[in-house]
Amino acid sequence: MGATATEFRPASVHASRAHVIRRHLFTYLGWGLSALAFLLLGSATVWILVTVFHRGFSALTFKVITQVTVGTGGGLLNAIEGTALLAFGGILLAVPPGLAAGIYLAEFDDGLLAPLIRFLVDVLVGVPSIVIGYFGYVTMVVDIGWKFSLAAGSIALAIIALPYICRTSEMAIRQVPNGLREAAYALGAGDARVVMGICVPVALPGILTGILLALAIAVGETAPLIYTAGWSSFLWTGHLTNEPIGYLTYAIWAFITEPFAGAHALAYAAALFVTLFVLVIGVAARLLFDENAGWRRRGQER
Repeated sequence: MGATATEFRPASVHASRAHVIRRHLFTYLGWGLSALAFLLLGSATVWILVTVFHRGFSALTFKVITQVTVGTGGGLLNAIEGTALLAFGGILLAVPPGLAAGIYLAEFDDGLLAPLIRFLVDVLVGVPSIVIGYFGYVTMVVDIGWKFSLAAGSIALAIIALPYICRTSEMAIRQVPNGLREAAYALGAGDARVVMGICVPVALPGILTGILLALAIAVGETAPLIYTAGWSSFLWTGHLTNEPIGYLTYAIWAFITEPFAGAHALAYAAALFVTLFVLVIGVAARLLFDENAGWRRRGQER
């Protein structure tokens, strides 16, 4: 038996060394591919930002932010105002149902509606935005008779933002420690008081992160607004329906194909504004996410 063990030991050692070498090889290969992917992604992102900032700031003038669009010239005041109204209007419409659905999925997962809500949310995430725009055009612009308007555009953006708010709200509320819920129930609080008085305030940074990410998505949409908001070179007069409204992404899409330097300058300036909006929103969402993660870490340490 001793001779047999000695006989097989070199083969075992050789196999172990081969396994270690192979493992290190795959580890280095994985890290190398990850570094290459990060380099390609980072290079593309930097290239896009440099191009947008260089051409956008070159085209940025006082006239661009103080005057409305005139044909393919003028300024972008009407588009800046319209983008803000459409994005915030869509978020205001999406937050109540999105937050309510997220609370239901997080706190009452065994309910009869939970599988249906989760299925509908997954479907909405996968629906192309242009399909939502077509749906808004058929229902609100044509059938209801709102025509191109702020209301139709905001509802289309709300439909797009709704699943993101729902999912992020659900995940944020699920991360609230169960000890807080149990303490509240022990003090005699009901379900509504526990959810609205404990879970939602504690999960608020995560919920706000999802809302800001949905806002960033809404700011960058074009296709659904072409079918619902239309385009207007004038400032908004306060009518929710029967009045088209301008927005920045339309200026990018329409003016960049025009054979005029002034139109190209407006497109570059509009791209700069959209990029700055998204960057500011993304940084704010990241700060809220870090704050939420730090709060959870401190809670676990205690």
